Amino acid sequence: MKNEIRDILYIHLQASERFAVFSGVTFREFVYSYEGPLPNLLLLKHGYDDGEFNMNTLLEFVPNDYVEKLLKDNVYGYGDFCWIDFEEEAGLDELNGQEIAELLYVGHCKTHLRPPFFGKLNNQFVYLAHDDGWFNKIYFRNQDALTQIFGNVLMLKLETLRVERNWFGLKKKREYPEVPFEVLQRLLPLTAEGIVFSLQDIQHSRNKIEIPGWIVGDYVNMDDMIDGFNELKDQRPKALIVLHRKTKEWSVNLN
Repeated sequence: MKNEIRDILYIHLQASERFAVFSGVTFREFVYSYEGPLPNLLLLKHGYDDGEFNMNTLLEFVPNDYVEKLLKDNVYGYGDFCWIDFEEEAGLDELNGQEIAELLYVGHCKTHLRPPFFGKLNNQFVYLAHDDGWFNKIYFRNQDALTQIFGNVLMLKLETLRVERNWFGLKKKREYPEVPFEVLQRLLPLTAEGIVFSLQDIQHSRNKIEIPGWIVGDYVNMDDMIDGFNELKDQRPKALIVLHRKTKEWSVNLN
């Protein structure tokens, strides 16, 4: 089943709880899609062998200068991969026992006791993944940042498919414009219901490219999500993200 995941993008947004569940977003795609500077990462669950050690939390961390090295590691092989970003190591040293316990809980159980945003860390995200790209639960301080990441991941996947179709795998200049924020916002009500966009079912024509999306519902088990999607994908999609080739403009058609 998991070899299918690179061709779909599932998102279920829980805005009131400030998290979204994804399938089809790898750690590398997440980092490359984040438009801010690379953060420092406090590793809550991982298999990375080259982190630095913080004596207060008794946890390893990756300074922002070394995140690029982490990106080259086999994150999928870790199984669980959970982290929280932070601004300064001094913030880690200021965490008290209760706060450290909450960090350990969110990393172990992939859910929160209290909203997992710490003033001492000024973290923007909590990233809780299992089998890189298969299941991600991402807490966000700023929903607009998460929405933009969603759009950028979609673009990365389109570009990857284009390169794969190109003879000899030669990467040419970027073909697709970014999906405007206004278009992504139109999709937010659907993400609250749980939607799958299928890259394997993209329709290409002379005038446009259409990315179909189906409402599948709220899932935590991604095997069940894939089964639900396979039952629905022969039906008419709920949404089409459309790129008009001539004008290079994006739009959304809702059914």
